[in-house]
Amino acid sequence: MRERFSKSRQIGASWRAIMIGLALIPFNAYWIMDSVGQGYPTTVSLYFNVIFCVFILAGLNWLMVKLLCWNRKGNPPLEKWRKGDSRFGISQGELLTIYVMLSIASSLAGHDVLRVLIPMIPHAFWYATPENEWAELFHRYIPDWMAVKDKTFLADYYRGESTFYTLEHIKGWLEPTLWWSGFLVALVFVMVCINSFVRKQWTENEKLSYPIIQLPLEMTTGGGITGILRSRVMWIGFAIAGVIDIINGLHFLYPTVPSIGGRLYDLRPFFTNKPWNAIGWTPIALFPFAVGLGFFIPLDLSFSCWFFYLFWKWQRIMGSIIGLRGMPGFPFIDEQSFGAYIGLFVIAIAASRRHLYQAVRKIITNTPQVDDSAEPMPYRLALFGLIASLGFLVAFCKAAGMSLWVILAFFAIYYAVSTAVTRMRAELGSPVHDLHFIGPDEMLPRIFGTRILGASNLTMFAYLFFFNRAYRGHPMPHQLEGFKLAERTDINNRRLLIAMVIAIIIGTLASFWSYYHISYIEGARAWFSWRPFNRLQSWLISPRKPDYPATVAMFIGLFSTFFLMVMRMRMFWWPFHPAGYAISSSWSMNVFWFSIFFSFFIKWIILRFGGLNTHRKAIPLFLGLILGEFIVGSVWSLIGITIDKPMYRFLY
Repeated sequence: MRERFSKSRQIGASWRAIMIGLALIPFNAYWIMDSVGQGYPTTVSLYFNVIFCVFILAGLNWLMVKLLCWNRKGNPPLEKWRKGDSRFGISQGELLTIYVMLSIASSLAGHDVLRVLIPMIPHAFWYATPENEWAELFHRYIPDWMAVKDKTFLADYYRGESTFYTLEHIKGWLEPTLWWSGFLVALVFVMVCINSFVRKQWTENEKLSYPIIQLPLEMTTGGGITGILRSRVMWIGFAIAGVIDIINGLHFLYPTVPSIGGRLYDLRPFFTNKPWNAIGWTPIALFPFAVGLGFFIPLDLSFSCWFFYLFWKWQRIMGSIIGLRGMPGFPFIDEQSFGAYIGLFVIAIAASRRHLYQAVRKIITNTPQVDDSAEPMPYRLALFGLIASLGFLVAFCKAAGMSLWVILAFFAIYYAVSTAVTRMRAELGSPVHDLHFIGPDEMLPRIFGTRILGASNLTMFAYLFFFNRAYRGHPMPHQLEGFKLAERTDINNRRLLIAMVIAIIIGTLASFWSYYHISYIEGARAWFSWRPFNRLQSWLISPRKPDYPATVAMFIGLFSTFFLMVMRMRMFWWPFHPAGYAISSSWSMNVFWFSIFFSFFIKWIILRFGGLNTHRKAIPLFLGLILGEFIVGSVWSLIGITIDKPMYRFLY
């Protein structure tokens, strides 16, 4: 019997769990696509919609176990839950499998992936006018299979009060939907292959801490029955955050009810004279969930986040003092951050070089000394998957008119940044990592100029904007965090890989379906589609020369990251973390920097005067702050979607 229970725990990613995850993916895709004015779940590292679903499943699991396992003494047999007997509720491994599936699917549906792409597919043709000259400028560079061009067909889509479920509508969207779905599946599967190569090094050899997984891991212990959900301290934190969100939600509906924070208070109006007015938008806000997430960040990173945020403000002020504010783009904060992310990638690869050498050795010689039996994929299969997926991406972009060298440079930069984000999340648990508007589609024109790239490449850059607009809801870190959860709870990695692949495919298709369904009822919104096509129009009308100051700023960011890492390695007291330098310029850091500062201060006080023991005792309280705001905030969001009215949103 015990052996059977052990095998059940090892599988974890059971077909039952996969089917539950599949059933919840369309619901979550619809939630994300229809969350206008209801908050944006995928703009921070931990998704509140996914935590809400797992929390509800854990509650239902508790109720089911109580009903099925109640004995004569009135006490359920805990040993049967802990041993993973599938007859007595859902196991922790199954709940975590569902969590991973929903996280990956939500990333694809999210604010910086398909919610950007789907409105772009017909945008360049519906909004083309004689005034903007889009038809003359770039329509000829867009293949028929990649976009929907017929304005007559698009009328119902944009005007609404219709239905997606007609043969004509489905056939009209089928071809571009399938091509872009294949592109996205290949794009994300490359990440799975990369994670298969680095998983052992980052998870088992270096034993990185993966702070983001702490809440899902703790709340699913014993199927959600014997873990943190039984902690009174956690429920105190839950109540604090929940009450704040309830009051703020009532204030949103009835302004006579006083609010408790929950808003951004801009400091800029207090700085009206030069040079201080160069500080720009500087909001202050305190969000319970951000304080909770900040508590699990290492002190040096949380310090670096708010310190370098203020450092960027100092650069703006100094630029005003010395008269450089007139230089377009100065102080090139985004470019410095881009260089910093590339630096983090180089550092991560350098730290993993011995493991990667062993992986290459296994691929070439199949030496038995290198064991890859516990990996999501054997290294040879991972390499084959990597080559095949990249081959599809190259063929797709080549058919769309891109040059081979541009394709290779584009995806080399993209996956370097993706790997840096994944490493940073695994090691430090950063709650945000935006890198807004500074992906390869922005940097290549700045480095080479637009004339060298040419109109066909630039047109494709407009379409590839959808996964480079920002890197907040990136799917790659969630994959690696899933493999870490598998390592912590004895889930079979290869079964989990199957669940991930299914989530990638179904999550993509469910996102397309939900957006089409909503658009034909309410009328399609342009969302972020104006930016890439207006940018393309500007490039083609007024070609850009290489931006040498921006390129220099990129190298400044790169070498500053190397300097910070060298100092960190050589001086134990060095308080500045290179990851903090990279992420502190993001848009989201404007929103959360003060919450991170507040969390840093509390954590420093606890460690300084209470020690590690007090710190461990405080963990449930801060988990409760995250969970309370996520659950109550999710309820407000779902109410708003149900009655089709904006509600209070705690997440900007």
